[in-house]
Amino acid sequence: MTREQFRERLAQGVLVADGAMGTMLALRGIPQPYALANLTHPDLVRQLHREYYEAGARLIETNTYYANRVRLLNLPERGSELPPAYSLLEQFGSPEELVRRINHEAVRLAREAVGEDALVFGAVGPVGKPLEPMGEVRFEEAEQAFEEQIRALVEAGVDGLILETFIDPHELELAIRVARRLAPDLPIIASKGFVEDGETLMEGLPERFAEQVASLDVDAIGGNCIVGPQRMLDIIRMMTGATDTPISAMPTPGLPQLVRGQVVYDIHPDYFGRYAVRLVEAGATIVGGCCGTTPDHIRAIAQAVRTAKPKRTAAPTAVRPRERKLKEELPTAEPSRLSQLLGKERVITVELDLPRGLRIQKVIESARLLKEHGVHLIDISDGARARLRMSVIATSHLIQREAGIEVMMHFACRDRNLLAIQSDLLGAHALGIRNVLAITGDPAQIGDYPTATSVFDVDAIGLIRILRRFNEGRDLAGNSIGMYANFTIAAAYNPLASDLELENDRLRRKIDEGAHLIYTQPLFEMPVVERTAELLQRLGTPWFVGVLPLRSARHAEFMHNEVPGISIPEPILRRISEAPEDSALQVGLEIAQSFVREAAPYAQGIYIMPPAGSAQIALRVIEALA
Repeated sequence: MTREQFRERLAQGVLVADGAMGTMLALRGIPQPYALANLTHPDLVRQLHREYYEAGARLIETNTYYANRVRLLNLPERGSELPPAYSLLEQFGSPEELVRRINHEAVRLAREAVGEDALVFGAVGPVGKPLEPMGEVRFEEAEQAFEEQIRALVEAGVDGLILETFIDPHELELAIRVARRLAPDLPIIASKGFVEDGETLMEGLPERFAEQVASLDVDAIGGNCIVGPQRMLDIIRMMTGATDTPISAMPTPGLPQLVRGQVVYDIHPDYFGRYAVRLVEAGATIVGGCCGTTPDHIRAIAQAVRTAKPKRTAAPTAVRPRERKLKEELPTAEPSRLSQLLGKERVITVELDLPRGLRIQKVIESARLLKEHGVHLIDISDGARARLRMSVIATSHLIQREAGIEVMMHFACRDRNLLAIQSDLLGAHALGIRNVLAITGDPAQIGDYPTATSVFDVDAIGLIRILRRFNEGRDLAGNSIGMYANFTIAAAYNPLASDLELENDRLRRKIDEGAHLIYTQPLFEMPVVERTAELLQRLGTPWFVGVLPLRSARHAEFMHNEVPGISIPEPILRRISEAPEDSALQVGLEIAQSFVREAAPYAQGIYIMPPAGSAQIALRVIEALA
């Protein structure tokens, strides 16, 4: 089908799309990834397509959502089972061939199930993991994944492509660009998932999406999944007021609930059908359903919209003025004291270790002592080396409240998905925590619970972007957070990394994404300090030099050989190993004091990491700056 033929088809009346494939396959006992069912359960896939066609759907989506190499072959955590797709790799010889066969079979099954009056569109979803800088999937990898899948769908003879349930606008733009390059004459529907949030609508996010995506040479735009028909109606009204491009609407049948391990939806088909009419009257030309939608829901839609006609209406008059009002009146949070000190005086910060369990009083007392002696900031790590400790947010809040000193809260990506990361950071900000050191985090398997799951939806670079977006007043989905946050964003840097080119590239990306301040790993040699100072001066970013007082030969040996990112020069190792056991700590302090005196003029701050979180040892090091 050509793009012109598609527009002519839409001009004839409402095009009814099908419903969910994934949830229907799940109800019939098929596990994820559902696209594998094209190879393992072809009769069932064909049957479901037929049921939707007989219910009245004339736009049939292939069972290929997430049928790309990133999603299918995503390596699991160590110790867990390989993804099911790996069992098919040997049979097909390569990831490319596996992807090609799954997508080819999907098109064949859909074609065999429906009549000639139905359009078969190739369904393409996000790659399944966040793209850089939010995650570790590079744009080149995502582009390759989209190319493999879309090429296979086009080869198999789809009538068009539907790019659906995209959240990240950059990923959707990439998918559109690949699709248009590979299929310049095929119609493309681009659809976004919108969250269930009234503020999203009041700020005009659907309107902005419609304006942006309509300019990307697509043939229809829309919303699908996540929200039910009532909220989808508001979204469609806003879209139709922003563009002349045809609109698609594919809501879920309400909100899901978990019943006996199954995700179920319980909106009655009649209600779904009534709202389908309202969606069409609001301007939708393509109407179907997403997760949880059954052939009964689609039958109700097909019967209800037979005589309905799409209308083009202006966006609600309150929307655009409301958006402007929000931009004008959005308040700005109070900044951290650290942000006001940077560049004006040398900052001293000390990292304190958290005890296991609930006894935090010693940490608070140490923070008070350090504040009394001129320390500006306390650093609190977030489950370093995957050890169980009290919540870093709770600890940071208690120290700031009880000791009256600001905290640099280390925040790791290991334990939180994208939702939890943003939720926790908003909570931390509300509690007055303004300083965040963004770190990727150590994998769970090295810690107290090696079978625990590491999340890593994003890495430190993606975390910095989240913090910057909050400072701009919005979350990752573009929703207002009610004010401009005022996080001081710190990032880590290891000048002694084994792959320094990669480390320097990540440093630049962290700064580009919004890092205000750089922390180094513990350093021991002045040439490294001088190189780091020169680099960060070129990059225009203040930095704190890391200082690690050594307390014994055993401590030095462990840090040098077993802790990634730390390298202690041979002369220092030899000096502390030759010291008598009862004076090794004094030697370590002398080394640290001498280093601090030399390094301090090159950096904007000193970051002291005393062994066992000892405030007394930290104070001894600070004496060198008097």
